[in-house]
Amino acid sequence: MYINTRKTKLTFLIQSNTVNIENYTIKDIPGSSGRLDVVARCILAAVMNDYGFDKNVQIIIFFKRYGGFKFNPNKLNFKSFPKDELQLSDALFHLIMNRHNENYLQNNPMGSIKQIKNSMIRYIKKTQQQKENIIFVLKETPKKLIDSIEKLRKLSKNRHLIFIVGNQSEDFINSEDFNNLNLQEISLGSQSYLASSVMRLVKLNLHHLKS
Repeated sequence: MYINTRKTKLTFLIQSNTVNIENYTIKDIPGSSGRLDVVARCILAAVMNDYGFDKNVQIIIFFKRYGGFKFNPNKLNFKSFPKDELQLSDALFHLIMNRHNENYLQNNPMGSIKQIKNSMIRYIKKTQQQKENIIFVLKETPKKLIDSIEKLRKLSKNRHLIFIVGNQSEDFINSEDFNNLNLQEISLGSQSYLASSVMRLVKLNLHHLKS
C-alpha cells in the first residue's frame, strides 16, 4: 500500500442525509442505498485526475446515519481502489458495514480510511481554530462572494482551503446551526451543478495546485 505523509492543500466536505444501506442490494445501488452512488461520484471527482490520484486533494463524507470518513489519496491504494462509481459504491457499503472494525478501516481494498467521530458542525468548529485553514461554502446564490478566483489561488499558496458542498437539497447548509458558523460563501455562477461537477470546477480553477 502506498502511503505518503505529506499534507493535502484542498479539502472538500460533503454532508449526506439520504444514504441508508438497510435495504442495500448491488442490483439496485441508487434505489436501495439512498444514492450512495452520488457519494461515490463525488469521491472520484475529488481524489482522481487524468493521471491517477490527485495527491493535493482529499474529501470527507459525513453520513447522517453512519458518521464521517476521510479519503486522503496519500493513504489510498491506487491499484485496488475502485475507479467506477458503482464498484466504489459497493466498496463504500462494505466500509460502512465494517465501520466499527478498526482493522478493516486501516486495511481494506481502498486503502486506509480514517473515521471521523464528530459531526460536520463539530468538525468545522474544530477546524476553524487552526489558522492555516480557510473554509468556504459553495452556494449558487451566496450572500457573501469572494472577490475572485485569483484571490483563491493566492490564498491556496500558503493556506489550506476547505470547501463545503453540502447535500443535494441544501437543507443542511441552510440550517440555523450551520449558518451560525458564519462561514464565507463562494459561487461558481448561478447555474446549478452536480456536486461532483462543482468539485471538478473548483479543481480546474485552482489548477496550479498540481504537483
